[in-house]
Amino acid sequence: MTNASRSAVPVTAALLVIGEEILSGRTRDENIGYVAAYLTRVGISLREVRVVVDQEEEIAAAVNDLRCRFSYVFTTGGIGPTHDDVTTDAIAKAFNVGVAVHDEAVAVMRQHYRDNDLTPARLRMARIPNGADLIHNKISRAPGFMLENVIVMAGIPRIMQVMLDEVIPRLDKGRPLQSRSVRLDAAEGDVAAPLAALQLAHPEIQMGSYPFFERDQLGTYVVLRGADETSLASALAALWDVIAREGFSASAADED
Repeated sequence: MTNASRSAVPVTAALLVIGEEILSGRTRDENIGYVAAYLTRVGISLREVRVVVDQEEEIAAAVNDLRCRFSYVFTTGGIGPTHDDVTTDAIAKAFNVGVAVHDEAVAVMRQHYRDNDLTPARLRMARIPNGADLIHNKISRAPGFMLENVIVMAGIPRIMQVMLDEVIPRLDKGRPLQSRSVRLDAAEGDVAAPLAALQLAHPEIQMGSYPFFERDQLGTYVVLRGADETSLASALAALWDVIAREGFSASAADED
């Protein structure tokens, strides 16, 4: 696959986190925040995150729902060597294709494992749905894969991250969002009405309010996000006008 171009229209994504250990609380997910920040930085808007158990039917149903609604679906988890790693089979079921040991996947895994160590369990990680392209990783060599708009990656954060680095150049991207943040020493309830009016006046800019409590005082961070620098500057100027009119005490906060 060749490098993709930057799109004039929004490029969207969903993240499907797979694993009973996440839902049971035994493992704390470290991938959601990383993927969200990474995609935002490159110009892909993460719109939904879903967590499902290691069951083929549930994974396949979630994939088929999400891949029809978003430009890309990223999955993490369930492509290891054990019996409960069922993501590969679930993706094949979602696309109604077969699964086979992939010769190239075996070849790259031989760079990491000696012949005696390439056990049937480890060879499970070389099983790839028919028609999928490999996503290589330079750590353990066991690949992920991409089938149409679904990107399947490992759940181990360090391996997931190198897979994300490897696959991102293939994907279409929109214009990266920029952000501006303002700290208001006012409760979110006091900010809500003027901020809602400001959002209506600047629909092209995403506006969010995030309350905080510090030194016995309520406050609110207002964050503006947009792809167009001019529109963002206009909305920020309008926010400062609102702050002055309402008499809020405020200061510029660190930008993302």
